[in-house]
Amino acid sequence: MATAIMRSLWKNKVPLEVGRMCYSSSVPTTKLFIDGKFVESKTSEWLDIHNPATNEVIARVPKATQEEMLAAVDSCSRAYESWSETSILSRQQIFLRYQQLIKDNIKELAKSITLEQGKTLADAEGDVFRGLQVVEHTCSITSLMLGETLPSITRDMDTYTYRLPIGVCAGIAPFNFPAMIPLWMFPMGMVCGNTYLLKPSERVPGCTMLLAKMLQDAGAPDGTLNIIHGQHAAVNFICDHPAIRAISFVGSNQAGEYIYERGSKNGKRVQSNMGAKNHGVVMPDANKENTLNQLVGAAFGAAGQRCMALSTAILVGEARSWLPELVERAKALRVNAGDQPGADLGPLITPEAKKRVTSLIQSGVDEGASLLLDGRKVNVKGYENGNFVGPTILGNVTTNMKCYTEEIFGPVLVVLEADSLDDAINIVNKNPYGNGTAIFTTNGATARKYTHEVDVGQVREPVTPPLISEKWRHSVL
Repeated sequence: MATAIMRSLWKNKVPLEVGRMCYSSSVPTTKLFIDGKFVESKTSEWLDIHNPATNEVIARVPKATQEEMLAAVDSCSRAYESWSETSILSRQQIFLRYQQLIKDNIKELAKSITLEQGKTLADAEGDVFRGLQVVEHTCSITSLMLGETLPSITRDMDTYTYRLPIGVCAGIAPFNFPAMIPLWMFPMGMVCGNTYLLKPSERVPGCTMLLAKMLQDAGAPDGTLNIIHGQHAAVNFICDHPAIRAISFVGSNQAGEYIYERGSKNGKRVQSNMGAKNHGVVMPDANKENTLNQLVGAAFGAAGQRCMALSTAILVGEARSWLPELVERAKALRVNAGDQPGADLGPLITPEAKKRVTSLIQSGVDEGASLLLDGRKVNVKGYENGNFVGPTILGNVTTNMKCYTEEIFGPVLVVLEADSLDDAINIVNKNPYGNGTAIFTTNGATARKYTHEVDVGQVREPVTPPLISEKWRHSVL
């Protein structure tokens, strides 16, 4: 059934990304998804979508009109009346079918991601897989939505707690995980009985449209998911419209702070996941071979365009002598278009992103950092117009340098040094970002001290050496 979707698309000469129709013989346009239909926007404003490996225009995406956005949220509101009253078992069945459709089409979804976002096919498949895990989790909704009771809290009084949907929810997704982050958003919201308005990144909408088609084929009623496209006007619409009760956002600090403030002022629940500067502390007793491999993968995978990229290494004591070997391993990584065999990392998302990353590298040099590996002039044969930056390592970095204080979001590892674990913990805790961290050590007491004293949101209690936060083990995050 799932593969039949793709066959039908090719038969009708529709491009890989579902929800697009040809604007000309070479450039398709991305449709809106409103009330169960893929509809062509009537807007006069369009944005080009580029292949980051070539910078060729591969499609166009509309800035949805006010009328189209209103139609989308009205569809959500109408559908909510019946969807919220649909039995939990019926909703569960839809997502049981949905997870199977995603599983059957991982490779097709990954191709769409690589085309628009640039990451390697292996990374793109991991992107889909991590989102799929959340869809699988929605299938346990019969347990997740259990309430609580407390009989006889006082005489003739019992208490009951129910978990109920809240209404229309909205998601604003970033460019770096076109499958995973939308799948973190709408499936969980919908299986709980809410309806959902989604705005994918205007740079990578194709995968989201494929996912919408699959959800429809899984049996989701019309109007339970609506998709709009755009930039600032679409974000403001989501923050302001009174029918939208809650917003999920993943992206930059500037956008996240704006959405949190504007949405909260309008009485909405807002969860805003923003910037990061994730530290990996390397102790001299760590397993050297494994640690170096983990550092290279965590820093440079997905061209560093991950919220959970390990962009900062703190070498403690004698571990600083490992730096030359770290450089050699990073130098061996292969930079190429994401769909090319053997590619370890692909291009950055836009020329502007490349310019920003190279500027931050130069700022480190200007402020006294040692440029141990320079990826700014990497040459990818056949893809000379792509947004490529190779693995880059800056040593002798201090905490006042711009390359340390700002999130680079590129394949750049900044290296600091510390004399002791206490010094390393102090560095991490003074950084305003507290997203994720890892420690590399074979000493259980060291690992326990770190996980208890470091002030960071995500750090796992290590289990076996080499000790490292689970976030860094998987190639996606």
